[in-house]
Amino acid sequence: MTTEEFISLNADADVRRLALSNAGRKDIDLTYALEQIAGRQKAKAKLPRWAATDGITYPPALALEQCSSEQTASYKAGVAGRLLADKALAARLPHRANKSNKPDGPDNCCATPTLLVDLTGGFGVDFSYMAPLFGRAVYIERQSRLCDAARHNMPLLGITHAEVVCGDCTQIIEGIGHAAMIYADPARRSASGGRTYAVADCTPDMLSLKDKLLAKADFIMVKLSPMLDWRKAAADFGRCAGEVHIVSAGNECKEMLVVLSNGYDGLERIYCVNDDEQLSFTPAELARCSQTCQSSQFSYLYEPNASVMKAGCFGLLEERYGVSQISRDSHLFVSNSEAAGFPGRCFAVENVTTMNKRELKAALAGIIQANVSVRNFPMTAEALRKKLKLKDGGDTYLFGTTDGEGRHLVITCKKK
Repeated sequence: MTTEEFISLNADADVRRLALSNAGRKDIDLTYALEQIAGRQKAKAKLPRWAATDGITYPPALALEQCSSEQTASYKAGVAGRLLADKALAARLPHRANKSNKPDGPDNCCATPTLLVDLTGGFGVDFSYMAPLFGRAVYIERQSRLCDAARHNMPLLGITHAEVVCGDCTQIIEGIGHAAMIYADPARRSASGGRTYAVADCTPDMLSLKDKLLAKADFIMVKLSPMLDWRKAAADFGRCAGEVHIVSAGNECKEMLVVLSNGYDGLERIYCVNDDEQLSFTPAELARCSQTCQSSQFSYLYEPNASVMKAGCFGLLEERYGVSQISRDSHLFVSNSEAAGFPGRCFAVENVTTMNKRELKAALAGIIQANVSVRNFPMTAEALRKKLKLKDGGDTYLFGTTDGEGRHLVITCKKK
């Protein structure tokens, strides 16, 4: 039996059991086989297109863990496509603005972009989604094994124009001509292997490379940790930072993107994205919004999605959707009429009670299980669930929170 046959035969088998039951085999490369089987199994959820493509070579577990999902990679491709098609923004780019405004032809400011450069190729997921938008696409990666995988995988995914270059991107970029877009996902681990989050502590240091890269590209897209404060990240890059994207999937904040260009003169727009939900706003819109609190009766309760929570644009939510906060520190919103399109979860309120024992007993009569959450509340969700003697789950939702008058409330809801 060949290694490839073993992989195919055991594609869905338990990897740990395979390792134990086949220990000591010499006729196959067991380490490689187990890595490929485990990689494809993980890819089924994270990279379904890749998992469904025969012959894909998977990297070591860490590279697969750190790569983007297809969902977030597809979002980046959408951002790249919009930027490249934005004629007004393209006209602001210094090297294009100096050219004649011919209606058609390769020299006008709306000409089709030709080159993508990915400075930190990794497993190549982001590259594979953005590359089809460009006439040329250059993938750069320091690890030779990942480069070998990219050379093998890209044609299988229909990307036949990928140029794979193995080496240090800070040196290789010197010999690359003008690009429509440069993309980077700098490594967020220190030399000792510990996690790091500050922009300047990542590898490569995009702050020190910024000016050199801006001289070579219309746009630079940088993927950063979702742990960063978006205001600080934009400020670190300066006036060339024109867009910030806070990207979540399944209501889990996955990454932050910062778009740089010489065509910007400061931050223009912030995007909060979670699956199919998207909220965008300008710094000016955010600055003018005030926050209010409502402790009176209400019929609907709203919980913002993870990206909106990360952005902290609470006053903007009130202005756009006609809702109010229960309190400034709770970040739960309420209204008397349903706010269509609210970026998060919406609940129909059935009962609002204080922590008074008698009131709680009456409010929870007949309820034996519930999904319990807390916001700005003196107990954990688990402690509140135990106090109320409820099982976890079901279609009832309970929120423990504190209103603007300092009262501890338990709100019983059903999801809309």
